[in-house]
Amino acid sequence: MTTAHVTCPLCEATCGLEVTLDENQQVTRVQGDDQDVFSKGYICPKGASLGALHHDPDRLTAPLLKRDGEFVEVSWQEAYDEIARRLPPIIEEHGRDAVAVYAGNPGVHNIALTLYGRVLYKALGTKNFYSATSVDQMPKHYSSGTMFGDPLAIPVPDLDRTKHLLVLGANPLVSNGSLMTAPDIRGRLRGIRDRGGKIVVVDPRRTRTAAFADEHHPIRPGTDAFLLFALVNVLFEENRVAPGRLAEHLDGLDDVRELARPFTPEAVAPRTGIDAAEIRRMARELADAENAVVYGRIGTTTQTFGTIASWLVDVLNVLTGNLDEPGGAMFPLAACQPTGNRRPFAVGRWRSRVRGYPEVVGELPVATLADEIETPGEGQVRALITVSGNPCLSTPNAGRLSQALGNLDFMISVDVYLNETSRQADVVLPGPSPLERPHFDLAFYQLSVRNVANWTPATLPSALPQEWETMLRLTGIVAGQGPEAEVAALDDFVAADVARRAGLEVTHDRTGPARLVDLMLRAGPYDVTLADLEAAPHGMDFGPLKPRIPEVLCTASGRIELAPEPVVKDVPRLREELAKPVDDGLVLIGRRHLSSNNSWMHNLAPLVRGGNRCTVQVHPADAARLGLTDGGLAAVTSRAGKLEAPVEITDKIRQGVISIPHGWGHDVDGARTRVARANPGVNSNLVADETLLDVPSGTSVLNGIPVEVAPA
Repeated sequence: MTTAHVTCPLCEATCGLEVTLDENQQVTRVQGDDQDVFSKGYICPKGASLGALHHDPDRLTAPLLKRDGEFVEVSWQEAYDEIARRLPPIIEEHGRDAVAVYAGNPGVHNIALTLYGRVLYKALGTKNFYSATSVDQMPKHYSSGTMFGDPLAIPVPDLDRTKHLLVLGANPLVSNGSLMTAPDIRGRLRGIRDRGGKIVVVDPRRTRTAAFADEHHPIRPGTDAFLLFALVNVLFEENRVAPGRLAEHLDGLDDVRELARPFTPEAVAPRTGIDAAEIRRMARELADAENAVVYGRIGTTTQTFGTIASWLVDVLNVLTGNLDEPGGAMFPLAACQPTGNRRPFAVGRWRSRVRGYPEVVGELPVATLADEIETPGEGQVRALITVSGNPCLSTPNAGRLSQALGNLDFMISVDVYLNETSRQADVVLPGPSPLERPHFDLAFYQLSVRNVANWTPATLPSALPQEWETMLRLTGIVAGQGPEAEVAALDDFVAADVARRAGLEVTHDRTGPARLVDLMLRAGPYDVTLADLEAAPHGMDFGPLKPRIPEVLCTASGRIELAPEPVVKDVPRLREELAKPVDDGLVLIGRRHLSSNNSWMHNLAPLVRGGNRCTVQVHPADAARLGLTDGGLAAVTSRAGKLEAPVEITDKIRQGVISIPHGWGHDVDGARTRVARANPGVNSNLVADETLLDVPSGTSVLNGIPVEVAPA
C-alpha cells in the first residue's frame, strides 16, 4: 500500500485528499487529508469519487479518428497528421477567424490546460473564442474590471471573520463555493454563528444553504438588481453610507446616490416579492453589523441584469465600509500572481459577426456560436476546437448548437470522454487522469478566502502524453511548424516569455507547468519556490486575507470607479423594467447537486446513486393550477424548445417558479458514457433561450427563463 496527498481537482474548494493505492496501483480509498493547511480533512462526495474517475473504463486511452462516420483508435502521429492535413488549409483559405475555440469548465481545474491552452489560443489568433464563462460568471469579471480595473480582481467574502453574510443566488453548501474558494463551507458558516453573527439568504428556492441560514427571502428570479438597488437607496436615504478609509479612493459616490433614487423599497417590492419593510430592515442590519459582506453568485450572474447585480453587490460592500476590510469582501493575494503590465479594463475591441455582441475579456458570448457556424459569408466559422468542454449540454438552446456542429468542415476535441459534444468531432485527443498529472490551482487561489498554495505532483505515471504537450503540438500545427513541431523548443519559448514578464532568468531544470509555476512563484509575493511547495505536501499557509487597496487597483484613475460608465449606461434598461407591470408567468431556474459539477462528472457511479434528481420542481399551488401530479410528466416549453421531465411537488420553491438541474441530458447517440446514459436526466438548456442575454457582458440568461408548463 502507498499513500499520496493530492489536491482535489473536481471543484473550486481545493480540498486536500489522502489517496491510498494497492500494489497494483489501484485506488482503494480516498479520504480527506487531516493535515491539509486549508481543508483540514474535509471531503465531499466529488472528492471521494476520484478513484472512480481514475478507473473509469469509459475514459479514452488513445486518440480517436472518425473514418466513414465511425471512430477508430489511432496513434498520436496519425491524429496529428490528420489535423495538419485538414486544419491549416481552412485557415489559409478562410482566415483565422474561421476557426472557433470553446474552452470548458474542467480546463480551469487543469494546470496544463490553464497555462498551455492560452499558448494555443494566441497562436491560433481567432476572434471566435468562447468559453463556459459566458454561461456562468462573466458579469462578475465585467463589474470587477470596470470598478477596479482588473477583471480578475474579484473580492471574496472573508468567511472566517465576518459577522453578517448576505448571500444572493448562491448555494455554497452544495456548490462548495463558487468564485469563492473555501473548503468546508458548513464549518465556516457555523463559525459565523459561533461568533454571534447572522446568515441571510436571498433565493427563489429553500436550498440547503437557505435552510441552514438564519433568514431566507424567496425572491422572484431575475430581480436581484432591484433588491440590491433598494438596499443602496435605503443606505443613502437614512444616512447610513460609511465607506470609511475607502472614501479617499472613491469616484462616483454621488452618481450612485442619484442612480438609486427611483429604486425605493416600495417601488421594487411588487417586482421582487420581498416586502418593503423587510428590505429596509435588511439594509439597516447590513449597515449596523460590526462587519458584513454581500456575496452573489450564479443566480445573480446568469440573469437579464447580471452585470448590474454583480456591480451592486460590491457597491454595497463599499457603502457599508466592508470592502477590503477584515470580515468583509477582500482581495486574495495568491502565491502566483499574473505577470506583466496590467492595463485598465476595456471591452468591445471586436464584435461578433452575426449579432454584433461585444468582446469581453477576449471572449464572445457562446450563445452566438451557432449563429457564427450557420450563417454563410466572410468569417463564417468552419472549424471548431473544444477543450474539455461540452457545449452541446451546457449552452443555451443546446439542441440548435448540436445541430449546427454538423455543418462544420472540421472539429477537434481535447477530452477524456466521448460525450455529447466530442462525439461530433473528427479527431479526439485524450489526456491523463487527474492522478497522472501534476496539479496546481492557479485560478482558484486567486479567489481563496485564505492565502494558501499547494502543489500536487503526478501520483502515477501516464501512458498518455501530458496535455501541455498536446497543446504545444497543436500550437506547432497552427503556427505553421507542422505535425513534427519540437515540443521542447516550444516549451522553452513559452518559459522564456513567462520569465521575461516576471523579470527573471529562464530556468532549464524543469519543463512544462512545473517550470512555469516555479517562475510565477519566484515572482510572487511570498518568496517561495516550487521546491518549497514540493517539500510541503499538505500545502503552505500564507495567512488570512489582508487589505490591498490601493495596490490592487489599475483603473485609469487609479481609484475605485463606483459608477463605471459601461455599467451605468445599462441602468436605464433596469428603470424601464421597473415601470412595467409585473409579469406573473412561470419562469425557470436551475439548481445544483452536491455530487455534481455541471455535466462532467455524471459518468461516475458513486455520484449518480439514488433516485432521479433530474425533476421539475413545482410549488403545490402551481401544480394544482396546472394539473400536475407528483411523479407525473410535465412538458416545459419556451421559445427555444421543449422538454419533458418528472414532476416533484415541493414547497421549497417559490410560487411562479420551476426548477430543473443543469448539465443533464445524456441520452444522445454516439456518446460512450455508459453510467451517464443509464442516468440521462433531461437537458434544461433545450429550453434556455440563446437570444436572452445580459446586455453588457453577453452572458446567457439561465435563471428566470419564461416558460409554459403542462402535463405531458
